Amino acid sequence: MGAAGVAGKVSEQKMEESLNLFTSTQVVIKEALNKLGYADEMYELLKEPLRMLTVRIPIRMDDGSTKIFTGYRSQHNDAVGPTKGGVRFHPEVNEDEVKALSMWMSLKCGIVDLPYGGGKGGIICDPRSMSMGELERLSRGYVRAISQIVGPTKDIPAPDVYTNSQIMAWMMDEYSRLREYDSPGFITGKPLVLGGSQGREKATAQGVVICIEEAAKKRGISIEGARVAVQGFGNAGSFLAKFMHDAGAKVVAISDAYGALYDPNGLDIDYLLDRRDSFGTVTTLFDNTLTNEELLELDCDILVPAAVSNQITAANAHDIKASIIVEAANGPTTLEATKILSDRGILLVPDVLASSGGVTVSYFEWVQNNQGYYWTEDEVTEKLEKVLVQAFDNVYQTSQQRKVNMRLAAYMVGARKMSEASRFRGWV
Repeated sequence: MGAAGVAGKVSEQKMEESLNLFTSTQVVIKEALNKLGYADEMYELLKEPLRMLTVRIPIRMDDGSTKIFTGYRSQHNDAVGPTKGGVRFHPEVNEDEVKALSMWMSLKCGIVDLPYGGGKGGIICDPRSMSMGELERLSRGYVRAISQIVGPTKDIPAPDVYTNSQIMAWMMDEYSRLREYDSPGFITGKPLVLGGSQGREKATAQGVVICIEEAAKKRGISIEGARVAVQGFGNAGSFLAKFMHDAGAKVVAISDAYGALYDPNGLDIDYLLDRRDSFGTVTTLFDNTLTNEELLELDCDILVPAAVSNQITAANAHDIKASIIVEAANGPTTLEATKILSDRGILLVPDVLASSGGVTVSYFEWVQNNQGYYWTEDEVTEKLEKVLVQAFDNVYQTSQQRKVNMRLAAYMVGARKMSEASRFRGWV
Protein backbone atom coordinates (compact mmCIF):
# COMPACT_ATOMS: atom_id res chain seq x y z
CA MET A 1 0.00 0.00 0.00
CA GLY A 2 1.36 3.46 -0.95
CA ALA A 3 1.76 6.45 1.38
CA ALA A 4 -1.54 7.97 0.20
CA GLY A 5 -3.35 4.69 0.93
CA VAL A 6 -1.88 4.47 4.43
CA ALA A 7 -2.80 8.11 5.12
CA GLY A 8 -6.34 7.45 3.89
CA LYS A 9 -6.66 4.40 6.13
CA VAL A 10 -5.39 6.36 9.17
CA SER A 11 -7.87 9.14 8.34
CA GLU A 12 -10.77 6.68 8.12
CA GLN A 13 -9.78 5.15 11.45
CA LYS A 14 -9.62 8.60 13.05
CA MET A 15 -13.06 9.51 11.66
CA GLU A 16 -14.49 6.28 13.08
CA GLU A 17 -12.89 6.93 16.50
CA SER A 18 -14.32 10.47 16.50
CA LEU A 19 -17.78 9.19 15.64
CA ASN A 20 -17.50 6.57 18.42
CA LEU A 21 -16.40 9.32 20.83
CA PHE A 22 -19.40 11.42 19.80
CA THR A 23 -21.95 8.59 20.01
CA SER A 24 -20.58 7.20 23.32
CA THR A 25 -20.79 10.73 24.81
CA GLN A 26 -24.44 10.87 23.71
CA VAL A 27 -25.10 7.47 25.31
CA VAL A 28 -23.81 8.57 28.73
CA ILE A 29 -25.55 11.98 28.55
CA LYS A 30 -28.85 10.21 27.83
CA GLU A 31 -28.35 7.84 30.77
CA ALA A 32 -27.39 10.75 33.05
CA LEU A 33 -30.49 12.77 32.10
CA ASN A 34 -32.71 9.70 32.62
CA LYS A 35 -31.23 9.23 36.11
CA LEU A 36 -31.87 12.91 36.85
CA GLY A 37 -35.50 12.54 35.75
CA TYR A 38 -35.48 14.85 32.73
CA ALA A 39 -37.85 14.32 29.81
CA ASP A 40 -36.65 13.23 26.37
CA GLU A 41 -36.79 16.84 25.14
CA MET A 42 -33.79 17.72 27.30
CA TYR A 43 -31.73 14.99 25.68
CA GLU A 44 -32.84 16.19 22.24
CA LEU A 45 -31.52 19.65 23.15
CA LEU A 46 -28.19 18.45 24.59
CA LYS A 47 -27.32 15.57 22.25
CA GLU A 48 -25.90 17.96 19.59
CA PRO A 49 -24.25 21.40 19.72
CA LEU A 50 -26.55 24.41 19.35
CA ARG A 51 -24.16 25.84 16.78
CA MET A 52 -21.56 24.29 14.47
CA LEU A 53 -19.67 26.59 12.12
CA THR A 54 -17.46 25.29 9.31
CA VAL A 55 -15.14 27.86 7.70
CA ARG A 56 -12.72 27.94 4.76
CA ILE A 57 -9.55 29.95 5.32
CA PRO A 58 -7.37 31.00 2.34
CA ILE A 59 -3.73 31.48 3.40
CA ARG A 60 -0.78 32.73 1.35
CA MET A 61 2.05 30.24 1.92
CA ASP A 62 5.76 31.10 2.02
CA ASP A 63 6.32 29.73 -1.50
CA GLY A 64 3.77 32.20 -2.93
CA SER A 65 0.97 29.67 -3.38
CA THR A 66 -2.44 29.97 -1.70
CA LYS A 67 -3.72 27.06 0.36
CA ILE A 68 -7.31 26.72 1.59
CA PHE A 69 -7.71 25.34 5.13
CA THR A 70 -10.91 24.03 6.74
CA GLY A 71 -11.72 25.09 10.29
CA TYR A 72 -14.51 24.41 12.79
CA ARG A 73 -16.06 26.03 15.84
CA SER A 74 -18.67 24.13 17.86
CA GLN A 75 -20.78 25.76 20.58
CA HIS A 76 -22.60 23.07 22.50
CA ASN A 77 -24.85 24.93 24.94
CA ASP A 78 -24.80 28.56 26.13
CA ALA A 79 -27.73 28.46 28.56
CA VAL A 80 -25.40 28.93 31.57
CA GLY A 81 -23.15 31.55 29.95
CA PRO A 82 -20.61 32.03 27.13
CA THR A 83 -19.15 28.88 25.64
CA LYS A 84 -15.51 28.01 26.37
CA GLY A 85 -13.03 25.61 24.81
CA GLY A 86 -9.75 25.07 23.02
CA VAL A 87 -8.67 25.31 19.40
CA ARG A 88 -6.58 22.44 18.02
CA PHE A 89 -4.36 22.47 14.92
CA HIS A 90 -4.09 18.89 13.68
CA PRO A 91 -4.21 17.01 10.35
CA GLU A 92 -6.86 14.63 11.73
CA VAL A 93 -9.31 17.24 13.09
CA ASN A 94 -12.88 16.48 12.00
CA GLU A 95 -16.41 17.66 12.71
CA ASP A 96 -17.52 14.78 14.97
CA GLU A 97 -14.43 15.13 17.17
CA VAL A 98 -14.96 18.89 17.58
CA LYS A 99 -18.66 18.37 18.39
CA ALA A 100 -17.93 15.65 20.97
CA LEU A 101 -15.21 17.71 22.65
CA SER A 102 -17.51 20.74 22.90
CA MET A 103 -20.04 18.51 24.69
CA TRP A 104 -17.30 17.39 27.09
CA MET A 105 -16.44 21.01 27.78
CA SER A 106 -20.08 21.68 28.75
CA LEU A 107 -19.88 18.75 31.18
CA LYS A 108 -16.52 19.88 32.60
CA CYS A 109 -17.82 23.40 33.19
CA GLY A 110 -20.87 21.97 34.97
CA ILE A 111 -18.74 19.63 37.11
CA VAL A 112 -16.48 22.45 38.37
CA ASP A 113 -19.45 24.87 38.54
CA LEU A 114 -18.21 27.51 36.09
CA PRO A 115 -20.56 30.06 34.42
CA TYR A 116 -19.81 28.61 30.98
CA GLY A 117 -21.12 26.22 28.37
CA GLY A 118 -18.84 24.11 26.21
CA GLY A 119 -17.13 25.12 22.98
CA LYS A 120 -14.37 23.64 20.82
CA GLY A 121 -12.55 24.51 17.63
CA GLY A 122 -10.02 23.12 15.23
CA ILE A 123 -8.26 23.56 11.91
CA ILE A 124 -7.24 20.70 9.63
CA CYS A 125 -3.50 21.36 9.19
CA ASP A 126 -0.09 20.01 10.16
CA PRO A 127 1.60 22.80 12.16
CA ARG A 128 4.82 20.77 12.36
CA SER A 129 5.36 21.34 8.63
CA MET A 130 4.45 25.05 8.66
CA SER A 131 6.65 28.12 9.23
CA MET A 132 5.95 30.64 11.99
CA GLY A 133 4.72 33.11 9.36
CA GLU A 134 2.28 30.59 7.92
CA LEU A 135 1.01 29.68 11.40
CA GLU A 136 0.47 33.34 12.24
CA ARG A 137 -1.49 33.97 9.04
CA LEU A 138 -3.59 30.85 9.67
CA SER A 139 -4.28 31.85 13.30
CA ARG A 140 -5.39 35.33 12.26
CA GLY A 141 -7.43 33.96 9.33
CA TYR A 142 -9.31 31.62 11.67
CA VAL A 143 -10.25 34.49 13.99
CA ARG A 144 -11.50 36.58 11.06
CA ALA A 145 -13.58 33.61 9.85
CA ILE A 146 -15.30 32.96 13.20
CA SER A 147 -15.30 36.55 14.59
CA GLN A 148 -19.09 36.95 14.40
CA ILE A 149 -19.81 34.15 16.90
CA VAL A 150 -16.91 34.55 19.40
CA GLY A 151 -15.97 37.13 22.01
CA PRO A 152 -15.52 37.65 25.79
CA THR A 153 -19.28 37.34 26.38
CA LYS A 154 -20.03 34.84 23.57
CA ASP A 155 -17.37 32.15 23.16
CA ILE A 156 -13.84 32.17 24.60
CA PRO A 157 -11.17 30.04 22.84
CA ALA A 158 -8.03 28.58 24.46
CA PRO A 159 -4.99 26.43 23.52
CA ASP A 160 -5.38 22.74 22.71
CA VAL A 161 -3.45 20.16 20.66
CA TYR A 162 -0.53 21.80 18.79
CA THR A 163 -1.55 25.32 19.78
CA ASN A 164 0.17 27.45 22.43
CA SER A 165 0.38 30.88 24.07
CA GLN A 166 1.96 32.45 20.96
CA ILE A 167 -0.95 31.33 18.77
CA MET A 168 -3.38 32.66 21.40
CA ALA A 169 -1.50 36.01 21.32
CA TRP A 170 -1.89 36.29 17.52
CA MET A 171 -5.57 35.42 17.79
CA MET A 172 -6.17 37.98 20.55
CA ASP A 173 -4.35 40.66 18.55
CA GLU A 174 -6.43 39.93 15.44
CA TYR A 175 -9.69 40.04 17.42
CA SER A 176 -8.64 43.33 19.08
CA ARG A 177 -7.91 44.81 15.62
CA LEU A 178 -11.32 43.72 14.31
CA ARG A 179 -13.13 45.17 17.31
CA GLU A 180 -10.84 48.25 17.52
CA TYR A 181 -10.28 47.90 21.27
CA ASP A 182 -7.98 45.75 23.39
CA SER A 183 -9.80 42.56 24.32
CA PRO A 184 -7.68 40.22 26.49
CA GLY A 185 -10.81 38.41 27.77
CA PHE A 186 -11.55 37.11 24.27
CA ILE A 187 -9.12 34.21 24.68
CA THR A 188 -7.25 32.40 27.46
CA GLY A 189 -3.88 30.64 27.63
CA LYS A 190 -2.14 33.87 26.61
CA PRO A 191 1.43 34.93 27.52
CA LEU A 192 1.61 36.58 30.96
CA VAL A 193 2.53 39.97 29.45
CA LEU A 194 -0.74 39.97 27.46
CA GLY A 195 -2.98 39.10 30.40
CA GLY A 196 -2.29 35.40 30.84
CA SER A 197 -2.69 33.76 34.26
CA GLN A 198 -0.02 32.39 36.53
CA GLY A 199 -0.21 28.60 36.74
CA ARG A 200 -2.08 28.06 33.45
CA GLU A 201 0.55 25.82 31.81
CA LYS A 202 0.52 23.18 34.52
CA ALA A 203 -3.14 23.59 35.55
CA THR A 204 -4.44 20.43 33.82
CA ALA A 205 -1.77 18.24 35.44
CA GLN A 206 -2.32 19.91 38.84
CA GLY A 207 -6.03 19.18 38.56
CA VAL A 208 -5.29 15.49 37.88
CA VAL A 209 -2.95 15.38 40.89
CA ILE A 210 -5.65 16.86 43.15
CA CYS A 211 -8.06 14.15 41.93
CA ILE A 212 -5.40 11.46 42.54
CA GLU A 213 -4.93 12.73 46.11
CA GLU A 214 -8.67 12.80 46.78
CA ALA A 215 -9.16 9.31 45.30
CA ALA A 216 -6.27 7.98 47.40
CA LYS A 217 -7.91 9.37 50.55
CA LYS A 218 -11.16 7.57 49.70
CA ARG A 219 -9.24 4.29 49.33
CA GLY A 220 -7.00 4.81 52.38
CA ILE A 221 -3.82 4.91 50.24
CA SER A 222 -0.98 7.22 51.25
CA ILE A 223 0.62 9.09 48.33
CA GLU A 224 3.96 8.68 50.09
CA GLY A 225 5.30 5.39 48.71
CA ALA A 226 2.26 4.68 46.48
CA ARG A 227 3.17 2.91 43.21
CA VAL A 228 2.05 5.02 40.26
CA ALA A 229 2.14 4.12 36.54
CA VAL A 230 1.70 6.95 34.03
CA GLN A 231 0.92 6.11 30.40
CA GLY A 232 2.18 9.08 28.36
CA PHE A 233 5.10 11.44 28.91
CA GLY A 234 3.93 14.49 26.95
CA ASN A 235 2.86 17.77 28.55
CA ALA A 236 0.29 16.32 30.98
CA GLY A 237 2.09 13.01 31.64
CA SER A 238 5.49 14.54 32.37
CA PHE A 239 4.05 17.20 34.73
CA LEU A 240 2.06 14.45 36.47
CA ALA A 241 5.05 12.16 36.87
CA LYS A 242 7.08 15.06 38.30
CA PHE A 243 4.32 16.13 40.71
CA MET A 244 3.81 12.57 41.97
CA HIS A 245 7.55 11.93 42.27
CA ASP A 246 8.00 15.15 44.28
CA ALA A 247 5.06 14.19 46.52
CA GLY A 248 6.91 11.01 47.54
CA ALA A 249 5.12 8.51 45.32
CA LYS A 250 7.07 5.77 43.51
CA VAL A 251 6.50 6.37 39.79
CA VAL A 252 7.18 2.80 38.69
CA ALA A 253 6.39 3.27 34.99
CA ILE A 254 6.12 5.92 32.27
CA SER A 255 5.67 5.59 28.53
CA ASP A 256 5.81 7.47 25.24
CA ALA A 257 4.74 6.54 21.71
CA TYR A 258 7.65 4.08 21.36
CA GLY A 259 7.33 2.04 24.56
CA ALA A 260 7.35 2.04 28.36
CA LEU A 261 9.98 2.10 31.11
CA TYR A 262 9.41 0.12 34.31
CA ASP A 263 11.23 -0.10 37.63
CA PRO A 264 9.37 -1.57 40.63
CA ASN A 265 11.57 0.55 42.93
CA GLY A 266 10.59 3.77 41.19
CA LEU A 267 12.06 5.62 38.19
CA ASP A 268 14.31 8.68 38.43
CA ILE A 269 11.83 11.16 36.93
CA ASP A 270 14.17 14.16 37.01
CA TYR A 271 16.77 12.19 35.02
CA LEU A 272 14.15 11.12 32.45
CA LEU A 273 12.85 14.69 32.07
CA ASP A 274 16.40 15.87 31.37
CA ARG A 275 16.93 13.18 28.71
CA ARG A 276 13.65 13.45 26.76
CA ASP A 277 13.54 15.23 23.40
CA SER A 278 11.23 18.07 22.30
CA PHE A 279 8.45 15.58 21.47
CA GLY A 280 8.53 14.04 24.97
CA THR A 281 10.30 10.89 23.74
CA VAL A 282 12.75 9.16 26.07
CA THR A 283 12.19 5.37 25.90
CA THR A 284 14.24 5.01 22.68
CA LEU A 285 17.36 5.62 24.79
CA PHE A 286 16.81 2.41 26.77
CA ASP A 287 16.85 -1.35 26.18
CA ASN A 288 14.32 -3.80 27.68
CA THR A 289 11.31 -1.53 27.30
CA LEU A 290 7.73 -2.69 27.71
CA THR A 291 4.81 -1.91 25.42
CA ASN A 292 2.15 0.66 26.29
CA GLU A 293 -0.31 -2.23 26.61
CA GLU A 294 1.93 -4.00 29.16
CA LEU A 295 2.20 -0.82 31.24
CA LEU A 296 -1.55 -0.80 31.80
CA GLU A 297 -1.45 -4.26 33.39
CA LEU A 298 1.49 -3.63 35.75
CA ASP A 299 1.17 -4.22 39.48
CA CYS A 300 0.59 -0.71 40.88
CA ASP A 301 -1.72 1.23 43.18
CA ILE A 302 -2.63 4.11 40.86
CA LEU A 303 -2.80 4.02 37.06
CA VAL A 304 -2.93 7.27 35.08
CA PRO A 305 -3.73 6.94 31.35
CA ALA A 306 -2.37 10.26 30.00
CA ALA A 307 -1.81 9.38 26.34
CA VAL A 308 -4.55 8.65 23.79
CA SER A 309 -8.13 7.33 23.72
CA ASN A 310 -9.41 3.73 23.87
CA GLN A 311 -6.48 2.23 25.82
CA ILE A 312 -8.47 0.32 28.44
CA THR A 313 -11.05 -1.87 26.71
CA ALA A 314 -13.16 -4.95 27.39
CA ALA A 315 -10.15 -6.98 26.21
CA ASN A 316 -7.78 -5.85 29.00
CA ALA A 317 -10.02 -4.41 31.75
CA HIS A 318 -10.00 -7.74 33.65
CA ASP A 319 -6.18 -7.63 33.78
CA ILE A 320 -5.83 -4.16 35.33
CA LYS A 321 -4.23 -4.49 38.76
CA ALA A 322 -4.42 -0.87 39.97
CA SER A 323 -7.06 -0.08 42.60
CA ILE A 324 -7.42 3.53 41.36
CA ILE A 325 -7.48 4.77 37.74
CA VAL A 326 -7.42 8.52 37.09
CA GLU A 327 -7.97 9.50 33.44
CA ALA A 328 -5.74 12.36 32.30
CA ALA A 329 -6.26 11.63 28.58
CA ASN A 330 -9.48 12.13 26.61
CA GLY A 331 -11.52 8.93 26.53
CA PRO A 332 -8.83 6.38 27.47
CA THR A 333 -11.42 3.91 28.80
CA THR A 334 -14.31 2.52 26.75
CA LEU A 335 -17.83 2.30 28.18
CA GLU A 336 -17.63 -1.53 28.29
CA ALA A 337 -14.33 -1.33 30.22
CA THR A 338 -15.79 1.26 32.60
CA LYS A 339 -18.52 -1.20 33.59
CA ILE A 340 -16.02 -4.07 34.06
CA LEU A 341 -13.73 -1.92 36.23
CA SER A 342 -16.65 -0.63 38.28
CA ASP A 343 -17.95 -4.18 38.85
CA ARG A 344 -14.44 -5.16 40.01
CA GLY A 345 -14.49 -2.37 42.62
CA ILE A 346 -11.79 -0.25 40.97
CA LEU A 347 -12.24 3.49 41.59
CA LEU A 348 -12.16 5.16 38.17
CA VAL A 349 -11.97 8.97 38.15
CA PRO A 350 -13.27 10.01 34.69
CA ASP A 351 -11.57 12.42 32.30
CA VAL A 352 -14.34 15.04 32.46
CA LEU A 353 -13.57 15.48 36.16
CA ALA A 354 -9.84 14.71 36.32
CA SER A 355 -8.80 16.96 33.42
CA SER A 356 -10.94 19.97 34.38
CA GLY A 357 -8.04 21.89 35.95
CA GLY A 358 -7.21 23.55 32.62
CA VAL A 359 -10.64 25.08 32.04
CA THR A 360 -10.82 26.12 35.70
CA VAL A 361 -7.62 28.19 35.47
CA SER A 362 -8.78 29.47 32.04
CA TYR A 363 -11.85 30.77 33.90
CA PHE A 364 -9.56 32.40 36.46
CA GLU A 365 -7.67 34.08 33.60
CA TRP A 366 -10.93 35.41 32.12
CA VAL A 367 -12.01 36.74 35.53
CA GLN A 368 -8.63 38.47 35.99
CA ASN A 369 -8.91 40.01 32.48
CA ASN A 370 -12.43 41.27 33.22
CA GLN A 371 -11.47 42.92 36.51
CA GLY A 372 -7.99 44.06 35.47
CA TYR A 373 -6.46 42.64 38.64
CA TYR A 374 -4.06 39.68 38.60
CA TRP A 375 -3.35 36.96 41.16
CA THR A 376 -0.12 35.31 42.29
CA GLU A 377 0.62 31.69 41.41
CA ASP A 378 -0.02 30.67 45.03
CA GLU A 379 -3.47 32.31 44.90
CA VAL A 380 -4.29 30.51 41.64
CA THR A 381 -3.13 27.14 43.06
CA GLU A 382 -5.15 27.65 46.25
CA LYS A 383 -8.31 28.56 44.32
CA LEU A 384 -7.82 25.61 41.92
CA GLU A 385 -7.49 23.15 44.80
CA LYS A 386 -10.66 24.46 46.44
CA VAL A 387 -12.69 24.12 43.21
CA LEU A 388 -11.36 20.64 42.31
CA VAL A 389 -11.72 19.16 45.82
CA GLN A 390 -15.33 20.35 45.96
CA ALA A 391 -16.02 18.99 42.46
CA PHE A 392 -14.46 15.61 43.28
CA ASP A 393 -16.48 15.34 46.50
CA ASN A 394 -19.70 16.26 44.69
CA VAL A 395 -19.15 13.58 42.02
CA TYR A 396 -18.05 10.96 44.59
CA GLN A 397 -21.10 11.61 46.82
CA THR A 398 -23.41 11.41 43.78
CA SER A 399 -21.77 8.10 42.85
CA GLN A 400 -22.30 6.70 46.35
CA GLN A 401 -25.85 7.98 46.84
CA ARG A 402 -27.13 6.99 43.39
CA LYS A 403 -25.12 3.75 43.33
CA VAL A 404 -23.61 4.54 39.91
CA ASN A 405 -20.02 4.56 38.68
CA MET A 406 -17.96 7.76 38.81
CA ARG A 407 -18.28 8.40 35.06
CA LEU A 408 -22.06 8.40 35.12
CA ALA A 409 -22.02 10.42 38.36
CA ALA A 410 -19.75 13.03 36.73
CA TYR A 411 -22.06 13.28 33.70
CA MET A 412 -25.04 13.68 36.04
CA VAL A 413 -23.35 16.53 37.91
CA GLY A 414 -22.13 18.10 34.66
CA ALA A 415 -25.46 17.87 32.85
CA ARG A 416 -27.58 19.13 35.74
CA LYS A 417 -26.42 22.76 35.58
CA MET A 418 -26.97 23.30 31.84
CA SER A 419 -30.26 21.38 32.02
CA GLU A 420 -31.56 23.62 34.80
CA ALA A 421 -30.38 26.75 32.99
CA SER A 422 -32.08 25.59 29.78
CA ARG A 423 -35.28 24.88 31.73
CA PHE A 424 -35.34 28.27 33.49
CA ARG A 425 -34.77 30.02 30.13
CA GLY A 426 -37.86 28.24 28.83
CA TRP A 427 -36.00 26.37 26.09
CA VAL A 428 -37.42 23.01 27.19
